[in-house]
Amino acid sequence: MIPLLLWILSPHFPWRTGGMQEILASLLFILASITDGVDGYLARKRGQITTMGMLLDPLADKVMVTAALIALVAYNPEVVKVWIAVVLIAREFLISGLRSIASSEGFTIQASDLGKLKTVLQIVTVASAILAHRWFEWQFGLVIIPIKWIAITAIYFTVVVSTISAVDYFVGFWKQIDRASKDRRRSFVLTRRKDAGSSSAH
Repeated sequence: MIPLLLWILSPHFPWRTGGMQEILASLLFILASITDGVDGYLARKRGQITTMGMLLDPLADKVMVTAALIALVAYNPEVVKVWIAVVLIAREFLISGLRSIASSEGFTIQASDLGKLKTVLQIVTVASAILAHRWFEWQFGLVIIPIKWIAITAIYFTVVVSTISAVDYFVGFWKQIDRASKDRRRSFVLTRRKDAGSSSAH
């Protein structure tokens, strides 16, 4: 869905009048986000978690968000500033790196509630930022939906939550690494003592 999303947001998309471009792009991004969540849920429920799935699922998620943010820097720079995109994308790279190191050390870093909140906020941010390219607000009778202000509020809130969750991930990672390091040192000491005892017996 990522190449399709980028094509819809590009100047080459043929139906750019009447808000069709914005509506299709936002719906596609929401659909892609939902299928990403459903995919993980079904894999866990059916016990069909695979190594390939563990690699591709977070990778696809991060590529989708990164592609959308980069496209929005050009598509709606009034909402998605360059520095915001850099912060959010850097956060994704940081967490991916921490998870990769954790995996090589034999443990995993579970997704925190902040991380899940960040994901929901990203969906709201991207969808509303796409719509805000054309509409400042939607009005249905007495009900007014301030599209642009929702997008601006959501993206700054996303930056704050993403930063806090990155710190939370790092603290969790550091504790796990520290615990793993202590366990290795303890195991090394016990092995040395055992070897020393064996040598004395001989």
